[in-house]
Amino acid sequence: MTNDFLAIDELLTDDQRLARDTVREFVSKEIEPHLINCYRQESFLPQDLVKKFGKLGLLGSNLTGYGLPAIDNISYGLIMRELERADSGVRSFASVQGSLVMYPIHAYGSEQQKQQWLPKLKSAQAIGCFALTEQQGGSDPANMQTQVIDQGSYYLLNGAKMWITNGSIADIAIVWARLGQQVRGFIVPCKTAGVTINRLVGKLSLRISVTSELHFADVRLPKDSILPQASGLNSALSCLTQARYGIAWGAIGAAEACFNEVLAYCKERQLFGAPLAAKQLVQSKLATMLTDISKAQLLALRLGQLKDAGRLRYPQVSMGKQSNVAMALQVARTSRDLLGANGIMDEYRTMRHMCNLETVSTYEGTNDVHLLVLGRELTGIAAY
Repeated sequence: MTNDFLAIDELLTDDQRLARDTVREFVSKEIEPHLINCYRQESFLPQDLVKKFGKLGLLGSNLTGYGLPAIDNISYGLIMRELERADSGVRSFASVQGSLVMYPIHAYGSEQQKQQWLPKLKSAQAIGCFALTEQQGGSDPANMQTQVIDQGSYYLLNGAKMWITNGSIADIAIVWARLGQQVRGFIVPCKTAGVTINRLVGKLSLRISVTSELHFADVRLPKDSILPQASGLNSALSCLTQARYGIAWGAIGAAEACFNEVLAYCKERQLFGAPLAAKQLVQSKLATMLTDISKAQLLALRLGQLKDAGRLRYPQVSMGKQSNVAMALQVARTSRDLLGANGIMDEYRTMRHMCNLETVSTYEGTNDVHLLVLGRELTGIAAY
């Protein structure tokens, strides 16, 4: 297999290979036929396919208890890779549901909250979103304006959130807001009075993904809506660490999809009396892409080993997210270039991946911010 140049498959267990192959077949047979039309129409996958995510155990799959699959983190990463091989928006849906909605309930929720929501979210009977980012915040989540006021018998929520994946299809939102001087997390049913959700349209990237803005106007929340164990902004950021781990794997799938497409194209395309693949510059680009993909695979595998051992630290996840997404974006750009004019047509997947990766490079910590996280780790000095 060209994409496994370093024989990494030999390092996987039978269960890990089975998880990967099962999702690859699901993506190939059931998701990929919808992608072009969904991208053109800026629409998400059909509802019956969303339910199949739950039936296959793809939502919160690395979490334990409450009927959850409890698979290892390398298997989880391989699942994210296969979903993003289809489209970053497909992986984003599953990543948000598992890492940004189910994880905070699992890690910080009450027993009643876990019993109520985790089985529903696992099966896709309920969809969730993660509401942290604000219009004026972006890379500075500490500049949070959304507030909750304790009214004695209930909480009162006011504010707005921006760039929220799954927002317009969500049943609940994990909302992060200031309660006094501290950031706390709340489970907010999206049909609660005072909650308004607007879907953002006109995107040139992640068109398959549902992206929304959420507004909260005097929203009354019961006292048991608060995540009791979540305390401070670090609780919210710990959820992002879980999701960024999945992105480090997912980006590899996007890169592999572009590479496979352009490799086949270069072997078939005739130019100046020979296949495009016979040209020295083309072979150099192909070799560089394969090398970069192989290095990213090794990085992701090591992150998974550390995570399974309980030793993974967030700066290491920052390295994985930044490096692997930057790699995938460069592979997509190079592949688009080698496809020539054909590369701008949506019958080829490369430009869709390229556009999507522009967003993946920005969300859940921009490329530069993750470099600065590593810079702080190296120097002990925060430069942001």
